[in-house]
Amino acid sequence: MTRFLSFATAFFVCLSPARAGDAGDKATIAYVQKLQTASGAFLPQTPSPDSKLTPTLKTTSTAVRILHYLGDAPFNKDAAIGFIASCHDAQTGGFADVPKGKPDVATTAIGLMAVKELKMPVDKYQAGAVKYLTENARGFEDVRIAAAGLEAIAAKSPKGQAWLDQVLKMQNPDGTFGKDAGQARDTGGAVVTILRLGSTPKDKSQVLKIIRDGQRPSGGFGKGDSEVNADLESSYRIMRCFMMLQAQPERVEGLRTFIAKCRNEDGGYGVAPGQPSSISGTYYAAIIRYWLAK
Repeated sequence: MTRFLSFATAFFVCLSPARAGDAGDKATIAYVQKLQTASGAFLPQTPSPDSKLTPTLKTTSTAVRILHYLGDAPFNKDAAIGFIASCHDAQTGGFADVPKGKPDVATTAIGLMAVKELKMPVDKYQAGAVKYLTENARGFEDVRIAAAGLEAIAAKSPKGQAWLDQVLKMQNPDGTFGKDAGQARDTGGAVVTILRLGSTPKDKSQVLKIIRDGQRPSGGFGKGDSEVNADLESSYRIMRCFMMLQAQPERVEGLRTFIAKCRNEDGGYGVAPGQPSSISGTYYAAIIRYWLAK
């Protein structure tokens, strides 16, 4: 197990950002750069004249990682660092989505990802954030994002084993998770969490079979509400699992085609074809394309 995790860690560390040389990537970079505000934070999408969008920690962390995956494209890094730091709550050790807001598990985990990505001093935030996540992560989604945040700063929670046991209780006898149309997505998300918590899937070959079988006719992956519809968020969860298991989906070109259909004229991506561009949709597209290129 240790050898597998060491190899996987080295695999991700050795990856470098792709060169953003084509016109499409340049348009995507420009789309994201325009969303940065004077505060240093990024908006979730291009505002309309009557919209009241708020720049947040989540969208800022996501935007910074998009620009990293697209060749370390420039942005106002100092301002972004200042905004992320202003979202930290020293009393609880957590991060809020906006300055002086209320911390929660997701924003704290994503805050840690931003700290790492922006090369902020991890030691300043680690102890408090670990304590906050340990005390507040409850259900699976909390545990999933908390494990991701702690992985970003190479930290562990004292409740790591309890979290792992909680995830394993959801497991099917064959080592997969969920059922019916949602099985691929549920299995992908759970197995990634198991790996992040220092364990391995019960049956890697069965896991790969289920997530490969979950690829929809469009080439993407989807939720449990439909056997046909696909979206980039589900595709991201499942592709993260493929990458951590050092594997690929059955129809790589099909997935690339699906991602291309999510692209809009402004250079951004919606979470599904026909949806408006957003930071989240653009992040899923950028990181999946980055993985597929490797």
